[in-house]
Amino acid sequence: MAKEQSPGAVFKTFMDQYNLTAAKVAGDIKLSQSSIRLLIGGKLKISVPIAVRLSKYFGTKPEYWINLQTIYELAETLKNPKLASIFKVIPRAKKMEQKTKASAKTSGRTAKKPAARKSGARASAKSRAAN
Repeated sequence: MAKEQSPGAVFKTFMDQYNLTAAKVAGDIKLSQSSIRLLIGGKLKISVPIAVRLSKYFGTKPEYWINLQTIYELAETLKNPKLASIFKVIPRAKKMEQKTKASAKTSGRTAKKPAARKSGARASAKSRAAN
């Protein structure tokens, strides 16, 4: 698997292409300068609100930034040796077979419909109307 570029590194590349400073971006997208530095350094993840701000600012889609973060986290998770040992022992879920109506009938289990009850008031009203 190719080494995934961190979202912070991609963000820094965008900043460099536009010749932007952390202070300029922070002011423009309404985040603190420390948040911008944390993003660049990989200490702050790109959340949905940040993705929307970056997409508006750089003319991309929010999904671009969210996918970048997700792909990076997935790659990092799969490289984690402690988690890898856990992943190896997780069994595959198995679907249970559903009994069909035909198999229920052959096994002698048929569903009975409840008997319809008429309330006394309704029954007497109907019998009066019939007379």
